[in-house]
Amino acid sequence: MRDDLPQPDLYAEWDEPATIDAVEHALSAVGQVYRLEANASFPARLSLIRPDFVFNVAEGLYGPSREGHVPAICEFLGIPCHASDALTLGLALHKGRTKEILSYRGVPTAPFVVAKSPDDARNVTLPFPLFVKPAFEGSGKGVSVRSLCKTRGQLVKQVAKLLATYAEPVLIETYLPGPEFTVAVIGNGDEARCLPIVGMDFDTLPKGAPPIYGYEAKWLWDSPSHPLEIFDCPARISEAMAEDVRAAALAAYHALECRDWCRIDIRCDGANRPMVVELNPLPGILPDPRDNSCFPKAARADGMSYDDLVRTVADIAWRRISGRSLLAEVA
Repeated sequence: MRDDLPQPDLYAEWDEPATIDAVEHALSAVGQVYRLEANASFPARLSLIRPDFVFNVAEGLYGPSREGHVPAICEFLGIPCHASDALTLGLALHKGRTKEILSYRGVPTAPFVVAKSPDDARNVTLPFPLFVKPAFEGSGKGVSVRSLCKTRGQLVKQVAKLLATYAEPVLIETYLPGPEFTVAVIGNGDEARCLPIVGMDFDTLPKGAPPIYGYEAKWLWDSPSHPLEIFDCPARISEAMAEDVRAAALAAYHALECRDWCRIDIRCDGANRPMVVELNPLPGILPDPRDNSCFPKAARADGMSYDDLVRTVADIAWRRISGRSLLAEVA
């Protein structure tokens, strides 16, 4: 493999043009929309246009602070921005920092360490099996069937590979063998609420695959023409379990001071206790119902169309920014 070629998953977090088109279409019903690419010309173009607020779906490309570039520029220019601020986005992208905050705030999460070298993996004292992934990535990047490590040899090999591939620390955490869920949260403060919980059915994965929703499941085994029917929404769980999952999601949402929306991944331990895995304050929102995009799936289960979801989140942001309802102003 040539060292000068980009990683195959380099752009995995970026939205497809169809998603940008769909977001723009939804927002155009409630105001005049300017589409700005989050590139080097973004600060100048934003300063020239000076919109009432920015609806941010830009993931960035390079560096552990990449998801915070747009809101940081908006803050510098005094232009309000939808979704979480640069600080929250930076903390949420760093999985180790996220778990430190969750642990400090008493939000349940699996025991972990952050490895910066293969020696760190050799010296880990957590009991096996363990799960490893890059500290600063999303969209399944660096998460594969090899992420589940049952021996120290497997752990050291996979940590070394991830360190070499992504040039960033690696999160090592206790493997959680229980069911997995993802929870879409919208709103702010006491008005924040969970949309219907999305559950995962790992029996739909190829035979022999570990129960992991990683890069292969997201991008190789699942496609609109051959969908992987891995999600149930609402999740088929007891109301008591649902209450525990929602409580963990909201606790994490508030612990990192998320704004407007966020998707929170949760997996249960061996005692069926929900543990927060990570937060996604810039959630994926693929518009095609045939795609396995969890936030729109949860919104549909809540009675919202795709356009409803985008406009509702924009309204939530505008209420936070101005104290007024965007939807009421254009009604």
